[in-house]
Amino acid sequence: MGTPIDLVVVHAISLPPGEYGSSHVLDFFTNQLATHEHPYFQSLQGLQVSAHFFIRRQGQLWQLVSCDDRAWHAGVSRFNGQDNCNDFSIGIELEGLDGQTFEASQYETLSTLCATLADNYPIAHIRGHEHIAAGRKQDPGPGFDWAHLQQHLGWQASRFPNT
Repeated sequence: MGTPIDLVVVHAISLPPGEYGSSHVLDFFTNQLATHEHPYFQSLQGLQVSAHFFIRRQGQLWQLVSCDDRAWHAGVSRFNGQDNCNDFSIGIELEGLDGQTFEASQYETLSTLCATLADNYPIAHIRGHEHIAAGRKQDPGPGFDWAHLQQHLGWQASRFPNT
């Protein structure tokens, strides 16, 4: 890849929106979603997206793409003057809905994962999808507690979005 991975992007997803616990999100990120199973899924037909990690509501962690490989989670994006955030970021999807709150177990898993990533990559920043694709994306949204994550990680405020 050549570009240092210095950004973690936090996302929120549930399929269908607001429903949790099924295999639909994992199916979507592995291009195996049966679009005929729900009317909402038809809007996703033909999309090929991926994320490095997925964290369920109960905190279970799934790795979908190697951190050394590019995942297609950010879409049209920009951070610190650089376009194409997929080139220099790791995408972490939280099972949830933008604007709603997340579970304590998700924050615990997310903070452990971010600390591990920072031990292996020069992670300098963590942002939400909403911060790198402003106006286009809204996740994880106002229900995500950035201060709580910062407290768990013990990282400097400059690594987080200004909220």
